[in-house]
Amino acid sequence: MDSSPWRAPLLWRGAQTFARAVVALVGRLEVTGDVPDALRRGPLILAANHISPFDPVVLAAACRVRRVAPRIMATGGLFRAPLIGALMRRAGHIRVDRGTTGVHRSLEVAAAAVAGGSVVLVYPEGRIGLDPGMWPERGKTGVARLAFASGAAVAPVAQWGSHEVLPYRAPKGLLRGLVRACVRRPVIRVHFGAPVALRDLHPDTPGAARRATDRIVDAITEDLVRLRPDEPDRPRHVDPGRPVDTSRVHRRRPG
Repeated sequence: MDSSPWRAPLLWRGAQTFARAVVALVGRLEVTGDVPDALRRGPLILAANHISPFDPVVLAAACRVRRVAPRIMATGGLFRAPLIGALMRRAGHIRVDRGTTGVHRSLEVAAAAVAGGSVVLVYPEGRIGLDPGMWPERGKTGVARLAFASGAAVAPVAQWGSHEVLPYRAPKGLLRGLVRACVRRPVIRVHFGAPVALRDLHPDTPGAARRATDRIVDAITEDLVRLRPDEPDRPRHVDPGRPVDTSRVHRRRPG
C-alpha cells in the first residue's frame, strides 16, 4: 500500500470553495471549534449529525473554513447520477449502498482510506434524523467499526440551521426553500468538537461497537446543545413534510 497520505483533488477543493459561496447566498455560516493541526490532513474520522439534504453543502463549506478536505461517505444514489456521480468519484468520495451487502465493502474502502491518511466524513445516524426534536438519533455502529478498523481518532461535528434552507422532501419544494432562505438568511452553525475517547474500548469485547457509537453520538449531542440554546426542546422552524420516527431516539437527551 502507498504510504503517502491522500491529497484532495483540485476538483474537490474547488467544489468546497463553491460550497462556501452557495451557503453565503442562502444564510450566514458560523464555524466554531477546530481540527487539531496534527489531524487536519488525516488520518481522522469526522462524525456529523444529519438534519437536512443541504448538509453536504454546509459541511463542505465549513470544512473549507477549517482547511480540511474530507472524503465523504455518501449514498449510492448520488454516484448513480450521470454528472454528480462522475464528480463524486473523481473527488475521491466513498459510495455507500445502504441496505445491501455492499455496505460492508464501503466500510472496508473507508477503513483503507483512513489508514492511508485520509479524513473521512460520516453520518453515524445513517440517514436524515427523524427525532421529533431534531436531536441526534441512535447511531449505526458503522462509524465505531470504522474507528476500530483504522485506529483513527473520531471528532464530532455538530451542525444546526441547514434544515431552514432545504425541506426534507427536496427536490420537492426546493425552489421555495431556497427563495425563503435567501430572504430570511438563517444562521447556519457548525462546531468541530474534540476527539472522542475510545481507546479504553476493545473491538473484540461484546458490545464495544455499541458503546463507542453511543459515546460519539453523545459528543455530537453535547456540542449541538451549544448551537441551539434557544431551541432546547423543538426547533422553531417546522417542516410540515418531515416525518417523525421515535423508534431510534437516542438514550441521552439534553438536560
